[in-house]
Amino acid sequence: MFYETDKNDHGLPFNPFKSTVIPRPIGWITTLDERGGVNLAPFSQFNNIGYDPAYVMFSGGGDIRRTGRKDSTINAIERGEFVCNMATWDLREEVNLTAAAVDPEVDEAALAGLEMLPSRLVAPPRVARSPVHLECVVHQAITLPGNSVRNIMTVVIGKVVGIHIADDALTPEGRIDVKRIRPICRLGYMDYAVIDDTFEMQIAGPHAEENLRGLAGSARGRQAATV
Repeated sequence: MFYETDKNDHGLPFNPFKSTVIPRPIGWITTLDERGGVNLAPFSQFNNIGYDPAYVMFSGGGDIRRTGRKDSTINAIERGEFVCNMATWDLREEVNLTAAAVDPEVDEAALAGLEMLPSRLVAPPRVARSPVHLECVVHQAITLPGNSVRNIMTVVIGKVVGIHIADDALTPEGRIDVKRIRPICRLGYMDYAVIDDTFEMQIAGPHAEENLRGLAGSARGRQAATV
């Protein structure tokens, strides 16, 4: 089949686009509002977009309450900081609870019964049970036009300034143990997936060694700090 997105003439009962870009990692974003209140919400328009230095982005549309942009995007832009907490299988119910469109003054972390920890370099707190946290400062925000007010997207790009990794989330070889922490990810429709298995492939051919350094996430511009 083929359809033109401007015409939306796919003829299917559900728009298939979100199911064509899968799986999407979930950015579980903590921000603080102007009063210092905690906001916690999951975003499936989320990914890393650079690693030396490290950058991530999350994108939110209009608020379902028709009050403008989503609280997380407003807070991140106005306060200039956010934290991304890894969403995992063990935390799936709490992730879902924090997706509710509650009033801005409601603390979603408290609503979900989550303990929060202070961050080191930014003000928004971290989800204690999440195995990985990315402390971020806002680098840039971009507005993408939409076909309705609700579909006007705000893309928030953050520079990662600090990373927390739980000790038990690492293998003896010093890698993040994906199969142990079991991250969840978003598919299309109301579907999710969990990472239970992985496989490894290496690129051969010209410049293979340099390619491997990049794919493994080694910083090319500088060496890791030593103490």
